[in-house]
Amino acid sequence: MADETSIFLGASRKPDDSYQQPESLLLKYGNRHGLVTGATGTGKTVTLQILAEGFSNQGVPVFCADIKGDLSGLAMMGEAKDFLLARAEAIKLDPYEFQEFPVIFWDLFGEQGHPIRATISEMGPLLLSRLMNLSEAQEGILNIVFRLADEEGLLLLDLKDLQALLTNVAERADELSKRYGNVTKPSVGAIQRNLLVLEQQGAKNFFGEPALRIPDLMRTTRDGRGAINVLAADKLMMNPRLYATFLLWLLSELFEALPEVGDPDKPKLVFFFDEAHLLFDEAPKILVDRVEQVVRLIRSKGVGVYFVTQNPLDIPETVLAQLGNRIQHALRAYTPREQKAVKTAAGTFRPNPDFDCATAITQLGVGEALVSTLGAKAVPSVVQRTLIRPPAGRMGPITAQERAKVMADSPVSGQYDETIDRESAFEILQKRAQEKAADAPPPRGSAQGRSQGGSKWTLPDFDGGSQDRNSGGYSSPPPQQQRQRAPAQPRPSNRQTVTEAAIKSVVRSVGSSVGRALVRGILGSLKKGL
Repeated sequence: MADETSIFLGASRKPDDSYQQPESLLLKYGNRHGLVTGATGTGKTVTLQILAEGFSNQGVPVFCADIKGDLSGLAMMGEAKDFLLARAEAIKLDPYEFQEFPVIFWDLFGEQGHPIRATISEMGPLLLSRLMNLSEAQEGILNIVFRLADEEGLLLLDLKDLQALLTNVAERADELSKRYGNVTKPSVGAIQRNLLVLEQQGAKNFFGEPALRIPDLMRTTRDGRGAINVLAADKLMMNPRLYATFLLWLLSELFEALPEVGDPDKPKLVFFFDEAHLLFDEAPKILVDRVEQVVRLIRSKGVGVYFVTQNPLDIPETVLAQLGNRIQHALRAYTPREQKAVKTAAGTFRPNPDFDCATAITQLGVGEALVSTLGAKAVPSVVQRTLIRPPAGRMGPITAQERAKVMADSPVSGQYDETIDRESAFEILQKRAQEKAADAPPPRGSAQGRSQGGSKWTLPDFDGGSQDRNSGGYSSPPPQQQRQRAPAQPRPSNRQTVTEAAIKSVVRSVGSSVGRALVRGILGSLKKGL
């Protein structure tokens, strides 16, 4: 069974159909990454759960996305059920003990876990471009925006910072084009419209402060168990591009933040990427190259990455080659594509002379898998038909009350729950606009610039007053109407630049966060037509 150097996965089947030989994953090769694949309903979630339990009990922190809510059961003690007890007896798991695990719940929307936030600067132009599916020209402008923010000391923390700086870039398009290349207002407007869509999809909850601290994902308990960080992803899956971009950002942050450790006795952190195909769907080559680079190099940081998906064809070959530990559940083989997937999966295993791998993949039962892990000298073991062990934690989701209790007892409770909005690009640019408006001379023809004797021209009084042609002003309305309405304010000339119009619009809406969001989106569209 498992010891301090390995994680017990299950028992492999012998020629007499008994399960006797234990199959384990060596901890020292846990950072060599892995792959868990199989059709829906074949047991991938349970396999992910027992891997998370095994790493946690060995003191290795885990991060995993909970697509259906089932992984939340890790926080509660498992329950004895007939089919679980029967499986434990079949693989000679004695004693079969239940336990609860140290779980920290996270949620990008802050509903089913502690909020996870990242700043715009941390995300960077490449991942933001992927998130918004920008064209090459639009991505170039986004790079200029980030360059300008660095040069002028403008912090990009949340969406309104980026929206404000994009408006500023559009106003300075001629000036910036001379320095960085062509900056067009239509391209800026397109980026602003994409940001508005992101905001409506909930991305505004993700961008901001306090930003996630990587050490909070790598906590251990006093009894030496690693924390299991569970990301609530049921709502997040409604925006798969945000889900994939977030997980890639997290991998990149881990890569940049953690020191080189070589090959440790056990991983520093294990990262499970469920529904992994979402990362690669319609991804540009530069992004796939980035994933491959992170997966290849993050091993030396002590981080293991495990992709969980239905079909091995979902993973690019360059990434698939980096995955040393493999668990393959049953696949269907009715269509040509499914048959190709079976052949691909079978071809990635070290053959076992006792059975045909491709045939076995289509015959595996629920909870069974073909298992090949790295053995001595990091050589893949011969593939074995394995019955996966039953989990120790609860199978299935927990109740809302149980989740609330776990969150209240969390070590990060209160650290991320309240948003911080410090001075950044939005506030600085707003101040600059107000100062510029205060220093600017009154527009020609405005009420402030008229002489005491009155102007030659007058405007119609839409409030009920009649025009006095002799004086060039307005005659007073009837006394009753005069008491009912407020004194008319001088109406400024409508001759104003686009910049002045934007400034006035921002100043009028400064008291309302909703107004600010509308102004940023509308200005982006208006400038496209100017």
